[in-house]
Amino acid sequence: MTEDERRAIEADCERLIKLYVNLNDAQDWQAVAALYTEDARFARPSKPDAFVEGRAAILESFLARPARAQRHVIANTVVDVEGPDSARAFSVIVLYQGEPAQPGELPAMDPKSPLIGTFRDRIVRTAEGWRFAERVGGLDFRP
Repeated sequence: MTEDERRAIEADCERLIKLYVNLNDAQDWQAVAALYTEDARFARPSKPDAFVEGRAAILESFLARPARAQRHVIANTVVDVEGPDSARAFSVIVLYQGEPAQPGELPAMDPKSPLIGTFRDRIVRTAEGWRFAERVGGLDFRP
């Protein structure tokens, strides 16, 4: 693999991570779930040992969440390319959340905000493009 190919994979994987955050904040759960492989595993930062397995189950877990106002900030992302079709990534995540607001109003921030944690990802190239094969969250501080 050339340096240019490695950098392209890093950029594609970092874009996947950023797209995930934006789609998550838009609460576009169909699009969020589509960023996982069919057999992916996902563990939320608040429950790093409780895996949801499979794209359909991941979608169902997002659809079951109560509505909330939210904004994620992703930072310090480092992608380690393992090969032409696989990579691992580490990111720091900051989540601000609150109750949904009335139209035209800003939501009040939840007193537990912000939550600060991490994501450790295993990312693979599929026929659909780069997708999460495994996404494991964790919290760095108690709320």
